Amino acid sequence: MRLRVEFTTEPFDLDEAPEHAVVAREVIETADLDEVDVGPFGNTAEGGADAVLAAVDVLLRRTLTAGATRVSLQINVVEEGDR
Repeated sequence: MRLRVEFTTEPFDLDEAPEHAVVAREVIETADLDEVDVGPFGNTAEGGADAVLAAVDVLLRRTLTAGATRVSLQINVVEEGDR
């Protein structure tokens, strides 16, 4: 099974990326995921279910420790035709 996760961390800072956003980017970019799209207002990653769920666990733990006060995420099952 493949999953896609979309997430944001808050609070936002338009002048400089906050530490929790930098940490989130590092976690996702170094995870064993197939597709990663990191942007200023939202991030998306896709991969096998185990890899996505493991990355989400690390993402939540590290971003909250780094000062995130809110992490919003959505996980979808990626159907074969959705790719």
